[in-house]
Amino acid sequence: MSFYRRSNPPPPPPTASRGPTRGPSQYGGRPTSIPPGQAYQQYGRPKGPPPGADQQLWAYFQSVDEDGSGAISPDELSKALVNGDWTSFDRDTVRMLMGLFDTDRSGTITFQEFSGLWKYIADWQKVFRHFDRDQSGSIDGAELAAALRQFGYTLSPTLLSLIEQKYSSFPTAYGAPGGINFDRFVRACVAVKTLTEAFQKQDQDQDGWIQIKYEDFMKIVLSAP
Repeated sequence: MSFYRRSNPPPPPPTASRGPTRGPSQYGGRPTSIPPGQAYQQYGRPKGPPPGADQQLWAYFQSVDEDGSGAISPDELSKALVNGDWTSFDRDTVRMLMGLFDTDRSGTITFQEFSGLWKYIADWQKVFRHFDRDQSGSIDGAELAAALRQFGYTLSPTLLSLIEQKYSSFPTAYGAPGGINFDRFVRACVAVKTLTEAFQKQDQDQDGWIQIKYEDFMKIVLSAP
């Protein structure tokens, strides 16, 4: 993932590196592939970063905040987020990130919220690079299965195939999935986690079976990213 102004030519994509084998919460740090933003001041823009803020991250934030409002809109975030191959993040992924990090439900991302989003994406980048065994820049079915197993989800081949087809970034001939980009990989993993936790909440005796009303079932399905 990178942030950059569309008017500037993007820098070359970073070289993939191997990461640890744990889940995304185990990682920290920021991406190194982001070109430095250029902090500037205009009418309506905050005069300076909050106390103790990372100066470079503040510069990135201001670069993404194109209208100088002091907060990032969904459109601004969508323009700024790109995968390693410079394809834009899927709109559904951007919507998911807004839902996760717009904690005050203002419809925008403040600098404090942006800091959490930044770390979240950086953590997932390390996970993605680790499971992208062939360094192709996308996740195939075997790599997806390995990632989900590492996170504690052992799914049947049928379910894995459905997930791969649903989140595939590059459909190929005959309907075969062609690989899952970084942003769709994140969304796929979050969807599996969300649906599994919703099921487990209903499965009070932990026998793998639930009886559920239609409306509750629809709420669970529609809540998944």
